[in-house]
Amino acid sequence: MARRIHELDALRGLALAGIVEFNIVQMTGFPRPEGPASDHPGAYVWEALFLQRPFPIFSLLFGVSFALFLRTAGNRTDKPRLVLLRRLLWLGVFSALHTLLQPGEVLKFYAAFGIVVLLPASYLSRRWVLGLGVVLTLAASLTFNGLFIIPGLFLLGMAVAQYGIPDTLDRRGRQLGIAFAVTVPPAAAMLWLQWRAGVGPAANYRILPAGTVCAFLFTVSFLLLMRTPLRRPLDAVLAPMGRMALTNYVLASVLILAADALLDLGHASGFAPIVATGAVIGVVQALLSVLWLRWFRYGPLEWLWRCLTWWTPVPIRAEPARADEVRGAVTSK
Repeated sequence: MARRIHELDALRGLALAGIVEFNIVQMTGFPRPEGPASDHPGAYVWEALFLQRPFPIFSLLFGVSFALFLRTAGNRTDKPRLVLLRRLLWLGVFSALHTLLQPGEVLKFYAAFGIVVLLPASYLSRRWVLGLGVVLTLAASLTFNGLFIIPGLFLLGMAVAQYGIPDTLDRRGRQLGIAFAVTVPPAAAMLWLQWRAGVGPAANYRILPAGTVCAFLFTVSFLLLMRTPLRRPLDAVLAPMGRMALTNYVLASVLILAADALLDLGHASGFAPIVATGAVIGVVQALLSVLWLRWFRYGPLEWLWRCLTWWTPVPIRAEPARADEVRGAVTSK
């Protein structure tokens, strides 16, 4: 089994927690206020943190995972792309079922763009993948944005893996620091323009492009934090969530519907109940993920997805030595 890259698992867990905050608003019909940001500072902060911020990170990581899985599959079969096609088709089935809970769910687009963009791109050189990723991401950021940014970010994530960046993150502290310093000024400028545009859907023309830049800044900042003493608690809480991303994504929809039925979040007086509910869901997911992975190698939906991908049963119980290691690491933290 391929080595887990804990920084990426933790980053995926962070992005997942942020997506939950957005999905609460989407699923409950909570109306985003419109007007000057000075009249709605809470809405501005929420939009600056959660609107088109976690989503690009999650999309980039999907491209990374695609390339890493293709590499691993190539060691097991002489037809790795066929295995990946099956994997994406089953993701489409999962997303179709998930639509029954969350009509606005995004995995169906991941499955579709994975088939029409990532699979053909796997035949290209990494330079072409990187170049196309940059062009498509910039084009989407400056025009339609939203879901149209997925193909470019998929390709950028694929290029990141092809250039070996995930495998060498521990040696890229200086590069991360430079990326952080370079990104802060444009991110600050975009956030200022977002403030000037106000809040609400009418300001999306500023909010969405700012989201792409801020998502990159959040990514670099988090990877730098993972090089500090905060690494251990961040890894302990977020990495298990990231390893069970599909399970947690679907579970979040169930918890959001339950919370809305109990609290009527669609008619909340402001963003505070929304954010608090998202935080509680994150805590529940973190606890459940840690407990589950003490005994099992994969989340339940991840395991099912893997079995369907390879069309053969896959062991789900953690190896005894591995289970003891995980339990010891959790208790020490």
